[in-house]
Amino acid sequence: MLLALIALGVPLALSLRDRVNSEVRGQAQSQAQVVATSAAELIEPPRVRVLDRLAGNSAESVRGRVIVVNSAGRLLADSAGEPVGTSYADRPEVRSALRGHGEQITRPSETLGTEILATSVPVFEHGRPRGAVRITQSVAAVNRAVRSSILDVAALAAIVLAMGLVVGWLIAAQIARPIRRLDRTARRVAGGDLEVEAVVEGSTEQRSLARTFNEMTGRVRRLLRVQQDFVADASHQLRTPLTGLRLRLEALGERFRDDPPVEAEVEAAMAEIDRLSHMVDELLILSRAGEHDVPGEQVDLADVARRAAERWGATAAQRGVGLELGRDGDGATGWIAPPDLDRALDALVENALLYSPGGSTVTIDSAPGEIAVLDRGPGLTAGEEEAVFERFRRGSAGQGGPTGTGLGLAIARELARQWDGDVTLTPRDGGGLRATIEFAR
Repeated sequence: MLLALIALGVPLALSLRDRVNSEVRGQAQSQAQVVATSAAELIEPPRVRVLDRLAGNSAESVRGRVIVVNSAGRLLADSAGEPVGTSYADRPEVRSALRGHGEQITRPSETLGTEILATSVPVFEHGRPRGAVRITQSVAAVNRAVRSSILDVAALAAIVLAMGLVVGWLIAAQIARPIRRLDRTARRVAGGDLEVEAVVEGSTEQRSLARTFNEMTGRVRRLLRVQQDFVADASHQLRTPLTGLRLRLEALGERFRDDPPVEAEVEAAMAEIDRLSHMVDELLILSRAGEHDVPGEQVDLADVARRAAERWGATAAQRGVGLELGRDGDGATGWIAPPDLDRALDALVENALLYSPGGSTVTIDSAPGEIAVLDRGPGLTAGEEEAVFERFRRGSAGQGGPTGTGLGLAIARELARQWDGDVTLTPRDGGGLRATIEFAR
Protein backbone atom coordinates (compact mmCIF):
# COMPACT_ATOMS: atom_id res chain seq x y z
CA MET A 1 0.00 0.00 0.00
CA LEU A 2 2.85 2.38 0.83
CA LEU A 3 4.50 1.74 -2.54
CA ALA A 4 1.16 2.26 -4.29
CA LEU A 5 0.63 5.58 -2.49
CA ILE A 6 4.15 6.70 -3.39
CA ALA A 7 3.67 5.61 -7.02
CA LEU A 8 0.40 7.55 -7.24
CA GLY A 9 1.17 10.42 -4.88
CA VAL A 10 4.49 11.60 -6.34
CA PRO A 11 3.16 12.13 -9.89
CA LEU A 12 0.03 13.72 -8.42
CA ALA A 13 2.09 16.08 -6.27
CA LEU A 14 4.25 17.07 -9.25
CA SER A 15 1.18 17.60 -11.40
CA LEU A 16 -0.48 19.62 -8.65
CA ARG A 17 2.64 21.73 -8.24
CA ASP A 18 2.67 22.56 -11.94
CA ARG A 19 -1.05 23.21 -11.94
CA VAL A 20 -0.96 25.58 -8.95
CA ASN A 21 2.02 27.42 -10.40
CA SER A 22 0.24 27.70 -13.75
CA GLU A 23 -2.97 28.88 -12.10
CA VAL A 24 -1.14 31.60 -10.15
CA ARG A 25 0.59 32.83 -13.30
CA GLY A 26 -2.59 32.60 -15.36
CA GLN A 27 -4.61 34.47 -12.74
CA ALA A 28 -2.02 37.26 -12.63
CA GLN A 29 -2.04 37.48 -16.41
CA SER A 30 -5.82 37.60 -16.72
CA GLN A 31 -6.18 40.12 -13.85
CA ALA A 32 -3.59 42.38 -15.46
CA GLN A 33 -5.59 42.24 -18.73
CA VAL A 34 -8.79 43.17 -16.88
CA VAL A 35 -7.10 46.15 -15.18
CA ALA A 36 -5.52 47.26 -18.47
CA THR A 37 -8.86 47.15 -20.25
CA SER A 38 -10.59 49.08 -17.45
CA ALA A 39 -7.80 51.67 -17.25
CA ALA A 40 -7.72 52.47 -20.99
CA GLU A 41 -10.13 55.44 -20.58
CA LEU A 42 -8.74 56.53 -17.20
CA ILE A 43 -5.13 57.34 -18.08
CA GLU A 44 -5.56 60.47 -20.27
CA PRO A 45 -6.59 62.58 -18.55
CA PRO A 46 -5.53 60.59 -15.46
CA ARG A 47 -8.32 59.79 -13.00
CA VAL A 48 -6.13 58.85 -10.06
CA ARG A 49 -8.81 57.99 -7.48
CA VAL A 50 -10.62 55.63 -9.80
CA LEU A 51 -7.32 54.02 -10.80
CA ASP A 52 -6.37 53.62 -7.10
CA ARG A 53 -9.64 51.80 -6.35
CA LEU A 54 -9.16 49.61 -9.43
CA ALA A 55 -5.57 48.74 -8.41
CA GLY A 56 -6.60 48.03 -4.79
CA ASN A 57 -9.44 45.68 -5.75
CA SER A 58 -7.23 43.83 -8.21
CA ALA A 59 -4.42 43.51 -5.63
CA GLU A 60 -6.79 41.80 -3.17
CA SER A 61 -7.83 39.36 -5.88
CA VAL A 62 -4.29 38.29 -6.85
CA ARG A 63 -2.74 38.77 -3.40
CA GLY A 64 0.01 40.93 -4.85
CA ARG A 65 0.87 44.53 -5.76
CA VAL A 66 -0.74 46.32 -8.71
CA ILE A 67 0.53 49.54 -10.28
CA VAL A 68 -0.61 51.58 -13.28
CA VAL A 69 1.85 53.84 -15.16
CA ASN A 70 1.45 56.27 -18.07
CA SER A 71 3.29 56.16 -21.36
CA ALA A 72 6.35 57.75 -19.75
CA GLY A 73 6.53 55.10 -17.05
CA ARG A 74 5.34 57.49 -14.34
CA LEU A 75 3.20 56.05 -11.56
CA LEU A 76 -0.52 56.87 -11.70
CA ALA A 77 -1.90 54.35 -9.16
CA ASP A 78 -0.36 51.88 -6.70
CA SER A 79 -2.15 49.40 -4.43
CA ALA A 80 0.80 49.72 -2.01
CA GLY A 81 0.36 53.54 -1.70
CA GLU A 82 3.55 54.67 -3.53
CA PRO A 83 3.43 58.43 -4.37
CA VAL A 84 2.14 59.37 -7.81
CA GLY A 85 4.81 60.37 -10.31
CA THR A 86 7.48 57.83 -9.31
CA SER A 87 9.24 56.50 -12.40
CA TYR A 88 9.09 52.79 -13.18
CA ALA A 89 10.47 53.13 -16.69
CA ASP A 90 13.67 51.32 -15.71
CA ARG A 91 11.81 48.11 -14.80
CA PRO A 92 12.32 45.55 -17.59
CA GLU A 93 8.73 44.30 -17.55
CA VAL A 94 7.40 47.91 -17.64
CA ARG A 95 9.67 48.84 -20.57
CA SER A 96 8.46 45.82 -22.49
CA ALA A 97 4.77 46.67 -21.81
CA LEU A 98 5.27 50.30 -22.86
CA ARG A 99 6.63 49.03 -26.18
CA GLY A 100 3.37 47.13 -26.64
CA HIS A 101 4.48 43.65 -25.49
CA GLY A 102 3.30 42.17 -22.22
CA GLU A 103 5.77 40.11 -20.22
CA GLN A 104 5.80 37.71 -17.24
CA ILE A 105 9.18 37.17 -15.63
CA THR A 106 10.73 36.10 -12.34
CA ARG A 107 13.45 38.43 -11.11
CA PRO A 108 15.04 39.65 -7.88
CA SER A 109 13.61 42.83 -6.39
CA GLU A 110 16.19 45.26 -5.04
CA THR A 111 13.49 47.11 -3.11
CA LEU A 112 12.01 44.03 -1.41
CA GLY A 113 15.19 41.98 -1.33
CA THR A 114 13.43 38.84 -2.59
CA GLU A 115 12.36 37.02 -5.74
CA ILE A 116 9.18 38.33 -7.38
CA LEU A 117 6.91 37.23 -10.21
CA ALA A 118 6.29 40.32 -12.38
CA THR A 119 3.40 40.36 -14.90
CA SER A 120 3.00 43.42 -17.17
CA VAL A 121 0.35 44.26 -19.77
CA PRO A 122 0.20 47.35 -22.04
CA VAL A 123 -2.77 49.72 -21.87
CA PHE A 124 -3.91 50.46 -25.44
CA GLU A 125 -5.97 53.41 -26.63
CA HIS A 126 -6.86 53.62 -30.29
CA GLY A 127 -4.32 50.89 -31.01
CA ARG A 128 -1.42 52.69 -29.37
CA PRO A 129 0.16 51.91 -25.92
CA ARG A 130 -0.78 54.72 -23.52
CA GLY A 131 0.52 53.11 -20.35
CA ALA A 132 1.06 49.81 -18.61
CA VAL A 133 -0.26 47.66 -15.75
CA ARG A 134 2.12 45.62 -13.63
CA ILE A 135 1.29 42.99 -11.06
CA THR A 136 4.05 41.71 -8.77
CA GLN A 137 3.76 38.70 -6.47
CA SER A 138 6.26 37.18 -4.05
CA VAL A 139 7.76 33.95 -5.40
CA ALA A 140 7.95 32.72 -1.79
CA ALA A 141 4.19 33.18 -1.48
CA VAL A 142 3.68 31.27 -4.71
CA ASN A 143 5.94 28.51 -3.43
CA ARG A 144 4.01 28.45 -0.14
CA ALA A 145 0.80 27.91 -2.06
CA VAL A 146 2.44 25.08 -3.99
CA ARG A 147 3.82 23.52 -0.79
CA SER A 148 0.45 23.84 0.89
CA SER A 149 -1.19 21.93 -1.94
CA ILE A 150 1.52 19.24 -1.82
CA LEU A 151 1.15 18.95 1.97
CA ASP A 152 -2.59 18.50 1.51
CA VAL A 153 -1.88 15.60 -0.83
CA ALA A 154 0.63 14.14 1.65
CA ALA A 155 -1.88 14.47 4.51
CA LEU A 156 -4.51 12.74 2.42
CA ALA A 157 -2.05 9.95 1.60
CA ALA A 158 -1.19 9.58 5.30
CA ILE A 159 -4.89 9.32 6.19
CA VAL A 160 -5.41 6.71 3.46
CA LEU A 161 -2.34 4.81 4.68
CA ALA A 162 -3.55 4.90 8.31
CA MET A 163 -7.00 3.72 7.30
CA GLY A 164 -5.42 0.99 5.17
CA LEU A 165 -3.26 -0.13 8.08
CA VAL A 166 -6.26 -0.25 10.41
CA VAL A 167 -8.35 -2.16 7.90
CA GLY A 168 -5.39 -4.45 7.13
CA TRP A 169 -4.85 -5.08 10.83
CA LEU A 170 -8.52 -5.93 11.32
CA ILE A 171 -8.50 -8.27 8.33
CA ALA A 172 -5.23 -9.89 9.43
CA ALA A 173 -6.58 -10.35 12.95
CA GLN A 174 -9.73 -11.92 11.55
CA ILE A 175 -7.68 -14.28 9.39
CA ALA A 176 -5.16 -15.09 12.14
CA ARG A 177 -7.74 -15.66 14.90
CA PRO A 178 -8.53 -19.29 13.86
CA ILE A 179 -4.79 -20.02 13.57
CA ARG A 180 -4.15 -18.66 17.08
CA ARG A 181 -6.99 -20.75 18.48
CA LEU A 182 -5.64 -23.81 16.71
CA ASP A 183 -2.19 -23.04 18.15
CA ARG A 184 -3.65 -22.89 21.68
CA THR A 185 -5.44 -26.18 21.07
CA ALA A 186 -2.22 -27.76 19.78
CA ARG A 187 -0.40 -26.59 22.92
CA ARG A 188 -3.06 -28.20 25.11
CA VAL A 189 -2.71 -31.44 23.15
CA ALA A 190 1.09 -31.22 23.52
CA GLY A 191 0.53 -30.83 27.25
CA GLY A 192 -1.39 -34.13 27.36
CA ASP A 193 -5.03 -32.99 26.98
CA LEU A 194 -6.09 -35.27 24.14
CA GLU A 195 -9.81 -34.65 24.70
CA VAL A 196 -9.71 -31.09 23.39
CA GLU A 197 -10.79 -30.42 19.79
CA ALA A 198 -10.04 -27.53 17.48
CA VAL A 199 -12.92 -25.26 16.46
CA VAL A 200 -13.65 -25.63 12.73
CA GLU A 201 -13.77 -22.01 11.51
CA GLY A 202 -12.15 -19.52 9.16
CA SER A 203 -11.36 -19.93 5.49
CA THR A 204 -11.69 -23.15 3.53
CA GLU A 205 -8.04 -24.01 4.09
CA GLN A 206 -8.26 -23.22 7.81
CA ARG A 207 -11.39 -25.34 8.26
CA SER A 208 -9.71 -28.20 6.41
CA LEU A 209 -6.65 -27.86 8.67
CA ALA A 210 -8.82 -27.87 11.82
CA ARG A 211 -10.71 -30.99 10.67
CA THR A 212 -7.44 -32.77 9.86
CA PHE A 213 -6.05 -31.78 13.26
CA ASN A 214 -9.13 -33.15 15.02
CA GLU A 215 -8.85 -36.41 13.06
CA MET A 216 -5.18 -36.70 14.04
CA THR A 217 -5.80 -36.05 17.75
CA GLY A 218 -8.75 -38.47 17.68
CA ARG A 219 -6.57 -41.18 16.18
CA VAL A 220 -3.79 -40.52 18.72
CA ARG A 221 -6.37 -40.60 21.50
CA ARG A 222 -7.74 -43.96 20.30
CA LEU A 223 -4.27 -45.46 19.88
CA LEU A 224 -3.21 -44.30 23.33
CA ARG A 225 -6.40 -45.68 24.84
CA VAL A 226 -5.81 -49.03 23.15
CA GLN A 227 -2.25 -49.07 24.46
CA GLN A 228 -3.35 -48.20 28.00
CA ASP A 229 -6.12 -50.80 27.91
CA PHE A 230 -3.67 -53.43 26.68
CA VAL A 231 -1.17 -52.70 29.47
CA ALA A 232 -3.94 -52.62 32.09
CA ASP A 233 -5.51 -55.87 30.80
CA ALA A 234 -2.14 -57.59 30.58
CA SER A 235 -1.27 -56.48 34.11
CA HIS A 236 -4.57 -57.76 35.46
CA GLN A 237 -4.31 -61.04 33.58
CA LEU A 238 -0.74 -61.65 34.80
CA ARG A 239 -1.74 -61.34 38.44
CA THR A 240 -3.56 -64.71 38.55
CA PRO A 241 -0.81 -66.91 36.98
CA LEU A 242 1.86 -65.14 39.05
CA THR A 243 -0.08 -65.81 42.24
CA GLY A 244 -0.56 -69.47 41.22
CA LEU A 245 3.12 -69.80 40.36
CA ARG A 246 4.14 -68.36 43.73
CA LEU A 247 1.84 -70.82 45.56
CA ARG A 248 3.36 -73.72 43.65
CA LEU A 249 6.88 -72.53 44.46
CA GLU A 250 5.98 -72.19 48.14
CA ALA A 251 4.63 -75.77 48.13
CA LEU A 252 7.77 -76.98 46.36
CA GLY A 253 9.92 -75.21 48.94
CA GLU A 254 8.07 -77.00 51.73
CA ARG A 255 8.72 -80.41 50.06
CA PHE A 256 12.45 -79.82 49.67
CA ARG A 257 13.09 -77.94 52.91
CA ASP A 258 15.72 -80.54 53.80
CA ASP A 259 17.53 -80.10 50.46
CA PRO A 260 19.47 -76.81 50.73
CA PRO A 261 20.40 -76.49 47.02
CA VAL A 262 16.80 -76.97 45.87
CA GLU A 263 15.51 -74.69 48.63
CA ALA A 264 17.93 -71.94 47.52
CA GLU A 265 16.77 -72.23 43.91
CA VAL A 266 13.13 -72.05 45.02
CA GLU A 267 13.81 -68.92 47.08
CA ALA A 268 15.59 -67.31 44.11
CA ALA A 269 12.64 -68.17 41.86
CA MET A 270 10.23 -66.67 44.41
CA ALA A 271 12.33 -63.48 44.50
CA GLU A 272 12.00 -63.22 40.71
CA ILE A 273 8.25 -63.79 41.04
CA ASP A 274 8.08 -60.94 43.57
CA ARG A 275 10.06 -58.68 41.24
CA LEU A 276 7.77 -59.59 38.34
CA SER A 277 4.68 -58.91 40.46
CA HIS A 278 6.11 -55.53 41.46
CA MET A 279 6.74 -54.74 37.80
CA VAL A 280 3.14 -55.68 36.91
CA ASP A 281 1.86 -53.34 39.63
CA GLU A 282 4.01 -50.49 38.31
CA LEU A 283 2.87 -51.10 34.74
CA LEU A 284 -0.70 -50.88 35.96
CA ILE A 285 0.05 -47.54 37.63
CA LEU A 286 1.66 -46.26 34.41
CA SER A 287 -1.34 -47.33 32.34
CA ARG A 288 -3.56 -45.18 34.55
CA ALA A 289 -1.23 -42.15 34.63
CA GLY A 290 -2.99 -39.08 33.31
CA GLU A 291 -6.40 -40.13 34.62
CA HIS A 292 -7.41 -37.95 37.55
CA ASP A 293 -9.28 -40.51 39.62
CA VAL A 294 -8.83 -38.27 42.68
CA PRO A 295 -9.24 -34.47 42.52
CA GLY A 296 -6.24 -32.26 43.15
CA GLU A 297 -5.88 -30.15 46.29
CA GLN A 298 -3.37 -28.02 48.16
CA VAL A 299 -1.22 -30.58 49.98
CA ASP A 300 0.85 -29.81 53.08
CA LEU A 301 4.32 -30.90 51.96
CA ALA A 302 5.79 -31.06 55.47
CA ASP A 303 3.04 -33.50 56.48
CA VAL A 304 3.63 -35.58 53.31
CA ALA A 305 7.35 -35.79 54.17
CA ARG A 306 6.60 -36.90 57.74
CA ARG A 307 4.21 -39.63 56.59
CA ALA A 308 6.75 -40.90 54.03
CA ALA A 309 9.42 -41.09 56.74
CA GLU A 310 7.05 -43.14 58.89
CA ARG A 311 6.20 -45.51 56.02
CA TRP A 312 9.82 -46.19 55.11
CA GLY A 313 11.37 -46.03 58.56
CA ALA A 314 11.35 -49.82 59.11
CA THR A 315 12.78 -50.53 55.65
CA ALA A 316 15.58 -48.00 56.20
CA ALA A 317 16.43 -49.60 59.54
CA GLN A 318 16.63 -53.05 57.95
CA ARG A 319 19.11 -51.73 55.38
CA GLY A 320 21.17 -49.92 57.98
CA VAL A 321 20.40 -46.52 56.43
CA GLY A 322 19.28 -43.50 58.38
CA LEU A 323 16.06 -41.73 57.31
CA GLU A 324 15.40 -38.18 58.53
CA LEU A 325 13.48 -35.03 57.74
CA GLY A 326 15.38 -32.05 56.45
CA ARG A 327 14.03 -28.52 56.35
CA ASP A 328 10.67 -28.25 58.02
CA GLY A 329 8.80 -26.39 55.32
CA ASP A 330 5.85 -25.40 57.48
CA GLY A 331 3.19 -23.83 55.31
CA ALA A 332 4.75 -25.18 52.09
CA THR A 333 2.08 -26.58 49.79
CA GLY A 334 1.72 -28.08 46.33
CA TRP A 335 -1.28 -28.73 44.07
CA ILE A 336 -1.67 -32.45 43.43
CA ALA A 337 -3.81 -35.45 44.36
CA PRO A 338 -2.41 -36.84 47.65
CA PRO A 339 -2.34 -40.50 46.45
CA ASP A 340 -0.36 -39.50 43.36
CA LEU A 341 2.13 -37.54 45.46
CA ASP A 342 2.54 -40.45 47.87
CA ARG A 343 3.24 -42.89 45.00
CA ALA A 344 5.75 -40.53 43.36
CA LEU A 345 7.54 -39.82 46.64
CA ASP A 346 7.61 -43.52 47.55
CA ALA A 347 9.35 -44.26 44.24
CA LEU A 348 12.06 -41.70 45.01
CA VAL A 349 12.53 -42.82 48.64
CA GLU A 350 12.69 -46.49 47.59
CA ASN A 351 15.40 -45.71 45.05
CA ALA A 352 17.36 -43.68 47.60
CA LEU A 353 17.25 -46.47 50.20
CA LEU A 354 18.10 -49.09 47.57
CA TYR A 355 21.28 -47.35 46.42
CA SER A 356 22.45 -45.74 49.68
CA PRO A 357 25.38 -47.48 51.41
CA GLY A 358 24.99 -48.70 54.98
CA GLY A 359 25.60 -46.06 57.60
CA SER A 360 24.60 -43.19 55.30
CA THR A 361 21.49 -41.02 55.70
CA VAL A 362 18.58 -40.30 53.36
CA THR A 363 16.91 -36.95 53.90
CA ILE A 364 13.36 -35.94 52.91
CA ASP A 365 13.33 -32.19 52.49
CA SER A 366 10.21 -30.04 52.01
CA ALA A 367 10.16 -26.41 50.88
CA PRO A 368 7.67 -24.07 49.15
CA GLY A 369 6.79 -25.56 45.76
CA GLU A 370 8.92 -28.71 46.05
CA ILE A 371 9.76 -31.82 48.06
CA ALA A 372 13.12 -33.56 47.64
CA VAL A 373 14.86 -36.81 48.59
CA LEU A 374 18.62 -36.57 49.15
CA ASP A 375 20.96 -39.57 49.37
CA ARG A 376 24.68 -40.37 49.42
CA GLY A 377 24.55 -43.18 46.87
CA PRO A 378 26.69 -43.57 43.73
CA GLY A 379 24.65 -40.97 41.84
CA LEU A 380 24.56 -40.73 38.07
CA THR A 381 27.18 -40.35 35.41
CA ALA A 382 27.08 -37.29 33.16
CA GLY A 383 24.24 -37.41 30.63
CA GLU A 384 22.07 -39.86 32.58
CA GLU A 385 19.90 -37.22 34.30
CA GLU A 386 17.14 -37.58 31.68
CA ALA A 387 17.88 -41.05 30.30
CA VAL A 388 16.98 -42.78 33.59
CA PHE A 389 13.39 -41.49 33.28
CA GLU A 390 12.81 -43.74 30.26
CA ARG A 391 10.84 -46.88 31.02
CA PHE A 392 12.95 -49.95 31.87
CA ARG A 393 16.06 -47.79 31.58
CA ARG A 394 18.46 -48.00 34.49
CA GLY A 395 21.55 -45.92 35.14
CA SER A 396 25.09 -47.21 35.23
CA ALA A 397 24.87 -47.58 39.02
CA GLY A 398 21.86 -49.90 38.71
CA GLN A 399 23.32 -52.19 36.07
CA GLY A 400 25.75 -53.80 38.46
CA GLY A 401 23.99 -52.96 41.69
CA PRO A 402 20.59 -53.69 43.26
CA THR A 403 17.86 -55.22 41.17
CA GLY A 404 14.91 -53.12 40.05
CA THR A 405 12.26 -52.75 37.37
CA GLY A 406 13.45 -49.48 35.82
CA LEU A 407 9.94 -48.03 36.15
CA GLY A 408 10.05 -46.12 39.45
CA LEU A 409 11.39 -42.83 38.11
CA ALA A 410 9.13 -43.01 35.04
CA ILE A 411 6.11 -43.45 37.32
CA ALA A 412 7.15 -40.54 39.55
CA ARG A 413 7.56 -38.17 36.61
CA GLU A 414 4.28 -39.26 34.94
CA LEU A 415 2.35 -38.71 38.16
CA ALA A 416 3.95 -35.26 38.72
CA ARG A 417 3.50 -34.06 35.14
CA GLN A 418 -0.18 -34.90 35.02
CA TRP A 419 -0.54 -32.11 37.63
CA ASP A 420 1.75 -29.74 35.65
CA GLY A 421 4.70 -30.51 37.92
CA ASP A 422 7.94 -32.40 37.23
CA VAL A 423 10.64 -34.62 38.74
CA THR A 424 14.30 -33.73 38.33
CA LEU A 425 17.60 -35.33 39.36
CA THR A 426 20.69 -33.30 40.26
CA PRO A 427 24.03 -34.43 41.71
CA ARG A 428 24.94 -33.41 45.25
CA ASP A 429 28.23 -31.93 46.37
CA GLY A 430 30.22 -34.68 48.04
CA GLY A 431 28.42 -37.47 46.16
CA GLY A 432 24.89 -38.68 45.96
CA LEU A 433 21.76 -37.46 44.29
CA ARG A 434 18.94 -34.98 44.89
CA ALA A 435 15.60 -36.13 43.47
CA THR A 436 13.07 -33.27 43.50
CA ILE A 437 9.32 -33.23 42.90
CA GLU A 438 8.43 -29.74 41.68
CA PHE A 439 4.86 -28.42 41.72
CA ALA A 440 3.13 -26.02 39.37
CA ARG A 441 3.30 -22.44 40.63
